Amino acid sequence: MIPVAEFKQFTEQQPALKVLKPWWDVLAEYLTVAMLMIGVFGCTLQDKIICLPSHEPQENSSEAPCQQLLPRGVSEQMGGLREVRGLKNNLDLQQYSFINQLCYETALHWYAKYFPYLVVIHTLIFMVCTSFWFKFPGTSSKIEHFISILGKCFDSPWTTRALSEVSGENNKGPTTGRATVAVAATAGPGKAGEGEKEKVLAEPEKVVTEPPAVTLLDKKEGEQAKALFEKVKKFRVHVEEGDILYTMYIRQTVLKVCKFLAILVYNLVYVEKISFLVACRVETSEVTGYASFCCNHTKAHLFSKLAFCYISFVCVYGLTCLYTLYWLFHRPLKEYSFRSVREETGMGDIPDVKNDFAFMLHLIDQYDSLYSKRFAVFLSEVSESRLKQLNLNHEWTPEKLRQKLQRNARGRLELALCMLPGLPDTVFELSELEALRLEAICDITFPPGLSQLVHLQELSLLHSPARLPFSSQIFLRDRLKVIRVKCEELREVPLWVFGLRGLEELHLEGLFPPELARAATLESLRELKQLKVLSLRSNASKVPASVTDVAGHLQRLSLHNDGARLLALNSLKKLAVLRELELVACGLERIPHAIFSLGALQELDLKDNHLRSIEEILSFQHCRKLVTLRLWHNQIAYVPEHVRKLRSLEQLYLSHNKLETLPSQLGMCSGLRLLDVSHNGLRSLPPELGLLQNLQHLALSYNALEALPDELFFCRKLRTLLLDYNHLSQLSPQVGALRALSRLELKGNRLEGLPEELGNCGGLKKAGLLVEDTLYEGLPAEVREKMEEE
Repeated sequence: MIPVAEFKQFTEQQPALKVLKPWWDVLAEYLTVAMLMIGVFGCTLQDKIICLPSHEPQENSSEAPCQQLLPRGVSEQMGGLREVRGLKNNLDLQQYSFINQLCYETALHWYAKYFPYLVVIHTLIFMVCTSFWFKFPGTSSKIEHFISILGKCFDSPWTTRALSEVSGENNKGPTTGRATVAVAATAGPGKAGEGEKEKVLAEPEKVVTEPPAVTLLDKKEGEQAKALFEKVKKFRVHVEEGDILYTMYIRQTVLKVCKFLAILVYNLVYVEKISFLVACRVETSEVTGYASFCCNHTKAHLFSKLAFCYISFVCVYGLTCLYTLYWLFHRPLKEYSFRSVREETGMGDIPDVKNDFAFMLHLIDQYDSLYSKRFAVFLSEVSESRLKQLNLNHEWTPEKLRQKLQRNARGRLELALCMLPGLPDTVFELSELEALRLEAICDITFPPGLSQLVHLQELSLLHSPARLPFSSQIFLRDRLKVIRVKCEELREVPLWVFGLRGLEELHLEGLFPPELARAATLESLRELKQLKVLSLRSNASKVPASVTDVAGHLQRLSLHNDGARLLALNSLKKLAVLRELELVACGLERIPHAIFSLGALQELDLKDNHLRSIEEILSFQHCRKLVTLRLWHNQIAYVPEHVRKLRSLEQLYLSHNKLETLPSQLGMCSGLRLLDVSHNGLRSLPPELGLLQNLQHLALSYNALEALPDELFFCRKLRTLLLDYNHLSQLSPQVGALRALSRLELKGNRLEGLPEELGNCGGLKKAGLLVEDTLYEGLPAEVREKMEEE
């Protein structure tokens, strides 16, 4: 006996795999179960034959022994044995058993003998062929991964949420992304659980046709949906690379067809071999006294019926296999289009798929097309962006954003957001916002809700490409005053930036591509009618020609070249009203002559260049309004004598150079209020510095000064005197004449003491005196008490 439970392992499969079984595979499974039961039933029967010796004479031996036993007139109708009367066989029980076994092995046809076992073997082969691709290592991993992702996508609350939102948009007409968020904000708490899944399975049509009853996703559900998007992306890339699933399914189907044809042919040929009467001729006369026997195959009638049933099932099974082949080769199963899903859901960005990914989706459609529709949600970038937006809105509530508001350097109320996956819509609920700083935020699209920021005047986009709808452009066109854009290349600057006609400050940072660096082409600035400040940090070889578009009203121009040499500056001559000019790190070796044409220039900064000589400083007398000159962080070795011509100069920065001396003519710059010569190699100072009666700030730090001229203390208006890190051994008592002095730095010198005349500096307090503690303690007590007074 063969227990049926032994065959259970051949039919056991994961219940989840049923979604990849079309109707013909399900029908084939039932047919194999039926065929298996036929084989098992046949195997459980005790098959045998019963033989009797034939008493016909030897001369009739040519006629079959069993036919001689049939009555002539009745044999055709009855088919039974003729009753033999009066004959004795003289055989005992052992002889009958011997003859029965011998005739069973020699006379009974192999098909009649092994029929049920053949049925079991063929059925098991069919089962293996049907489920082989579920077990083969190269395909089973992909199938299991796909089924796992498919189930999670089907059950995900985000799937229902996304389809419901689309349904609402289709019913209400086109709406904006902001309206979608409003739906999310007003929906009640909850999540889609098992009850929702049963509702979807029971009424699949209503997923996209009923008005949405949208629930609000909690944080955990949002993170799970986000992880699903990543899994689907990686799985798609992995599966679309090959077609092993498609190929394996075709091979096993072809194998089943070939097997079906072989089984059908040989069964039709040999089924007639199952006979009720079997003639048996064996040479056993010496043992039994007979050589011819007539045998009865006891199960022949039942086996013949089972054989015809089995052949019928095989025929139906073969027809399903032939239909499967027709389906495989008649349709392009290596391509799958979501066109109907795109039209139904409105998610126009759902991509078509190919190869094994497409083949599995075709199989899914044979089971239930709702699965592919819900799975398509996680192929849509629009759906993913909506999910990210929803998660952002959950994480960044208006209350949390208000806690990040701070006043920036201009006194504006600023919100700074950095390295977020998107821009929270809740930002636009902060109507008091005046400045918005976005850094390292990808793919920003400003919604119409931007119009709620009625006080917004400053916008910074640092490595944050942004798209601005036309309605928002109109809103910002006259309101925005300051914008900063930083990107890898200047051609990535959004074009809408150059249409903000109310803009007063434009700060751009990015590189020109190598092939465009020489031309330094920048978008037209003609629309920027009120632009006053332009800052450009790049690698341009010349001043962009479009700068002249704003020549009539540009007041401040800053060019930071990061060390790239700026060769052509002729465009500067047209900036007639320019007041401030910065040429920082532009590789300049001499002061450009174009600067001397700027009659309205008040401040000039040539920081971090390669200036060695400033002989052209004489030409600055043409810039009659020049009050600030910054020549710091260069390689200037000396200051020419004709610096005396710059009588209107108020601030002169010469720090971080290679100066060893200062010209005495510097004392003739009578308007000088600030002089910074720190971080040089000065060993002495000219006494003529005492002529600078308006000097208020003098920085001499980090030099090699060993003494100070007494004339220096004639600068009665001096408020800040920085002398730290020099070689001073003493401080003149005449320092007491500096009654306005409020800050004195003396650290890092060789002083042995401080003059008590410091007490005469009424404005100097302890906080403004930077010196070693031992020197400070050496001052008289009354001087210290005076300095420590509030």
